[in-house]
Amino acid sequence: MAMNQLKAGAFLSYVSICLNMMVGLLYTPYMLRMLGRSEYGLYSLAASVIAYLTVLDLGFGNAIVRYTAKFRAEGKEREQREMFGMFFSLYVAIGLVAVVAGASLALNADRIFSVSMTALEVHRTRLMLWLMTFNLAFTFPMSIWGSIMTAYERFVFQRLVSIVRGVLNPVVMVLLLVVGYKAVAMVVVTTLFNVVTLLVNSYYCRRKLGIKIRFGHFDPVFLKEVSAYSFWIFLNAIMDRIYWSTGQFVLGMYKGTAAVAVYSLAVQLTQMFMLFSTAISGVFLPKVTAMVTRGGSDREISELFIRTGRIQYIVMSFILSSFVLFGRPFIRLWAGDGYERTYYISLLFFFSLLIPLIQNLGITILQARNQMRFRSVCYVIIALCSLSFSAYGARRWGEMGCAYATAGALLLGQGLVMNLYYRSRQGLDIFRFWREIGRMSAMPVLLVALGLWGMDHWGIDLSAPAVFVRSAFVFTALYALSFWFVSMNAYERDLFVSPFKKIKKRKT
Repeated sequence: MAMNQLKAGAFLSYVSICLNMMVGLLYTPYMLRMLGRSEYGLYSLAASVIAYLTVLDLGFGNAIVRYTAKFRAEGKEREQREMFGMFFSLYVAIGLVAVVAGASLALNADRIFSVSMTALEVHRTRLMLWLMTFNLAFTFPMSIWGSIMTAYERFVFQRLVSIVRGVLNPVVMVLLLVVGYKAVAMVVVTTLFNVVTLLVNSYYCRRKLGIKIRFGHFDPVFLKEVSAYSFWIFLNAIMDRIYWSTGQFVLGMYKGTAAVAVYSLAVQLTQMFMLFSTAISGVFLPKVTAMVTRGGSDREISELFIRTGRIQYIVMSFILSSFVLFGRPFIRLWAGDGYERTYYISLLFFFSLLIPLIQNLGITILQARNQMRFRSVCYVIIALCSLSFSAYGARRWGEMGCAYATAGALLLGQGLVMNLYYRSRQGLDIFRFWREIGRMSAMPVLLVALGLWGMDHWGIDLSAPAVFVRSAFVFTALYALSFWFVSMNAYERDLFVSPFKKIKKRKT
């Protein structure tokens, strides 16, 4: 059953991502045109500011997954219940801290943003900050249920709830935009859907999984162990916020809401890009934790690392190659005029993220081994350097300055430094990994080069929607065929065709 949950969870993750992207393709351009760049920039700015408070999670969510999987492997039921009670109590306290911090941000919005915003824009930003603060304060204690479901490998239900929410949320948003509501209403809808989702998770864990919480049993030794583990996850969360929220904050201070909108759209595209990779590795933490607990060898874990990386590369290289060829006309058709720089910012992010995204099972391995310290410290140092350069770059080059700072930090920290660490300290066969990826890379590079040459030689105008769709379809077909016959191995081909074989068997 666990393996079926893994496979189905990964499959439904991709279904959820594809469905959300299809919805986004229809919803986002409508939203951008109904809101306008200024209002969209306001919404993105408020979301990026409040996102800094998510680091108050302190890495406990990941710790719940790790230690629940560990206790289950060891058959310790009572310890699980006491741990859930401890974390729920801690999250209630964290929620109260979030309220205080969010209130401080909301009350001082005029001092922070008055240089680049009008009085009305500051007022709306303050209101959205209040709403998002409530959302976050409620989310902290209730998020424990989602972590428990992950630890119990109940990926199917999680993904189904995500799919339903991903469809209903934009439908309600569109109805509100038609009536004439703007960014504040969008925050209200997001808050309501989040509350409902968390309550559904709570019901499922209590009724279907029989989860019980035991309060009042704080084990100081265990809390110290969990805190030591979570601290490095916490530093990693700080790094993520610096990478993906600082640009909007800095641009909001120095360049105004229009620049925030352009940069935020690139971040939104980047997060979609990242989801295609994490859909696979995100379901492996319980499995890798169990392997480590049972004393799995470095060779076994390295094999899983390489195998998963190859599968991720098949997907990620296709998306990157497609975006190089079709990204600029796609953004123009999708978002409209005024977002030309979004293409170049997105390209910088995509290229700098390719290495860590096809290696993000390495993060799962570090979490399972409780060895996040080096990665977290390294990333925070590099992210702080990125933060300091972002402020300078934003004043001088605007959106591109923030993008240069973020992309450079990603390449240095998540690319070069972590590969050296995986090889020297974690026993992963990095040389073999890159030999495998190198052999797989010939076809994407060749196809992109031929695509660029062909569009220039024949003067193909991708600004016409019909031409764009036909060209994208031809490229997808050529890419799939070339990868199937040249780059993929027998295991990967079987992985892709096995679902269809099972369907065929059921019909016969």
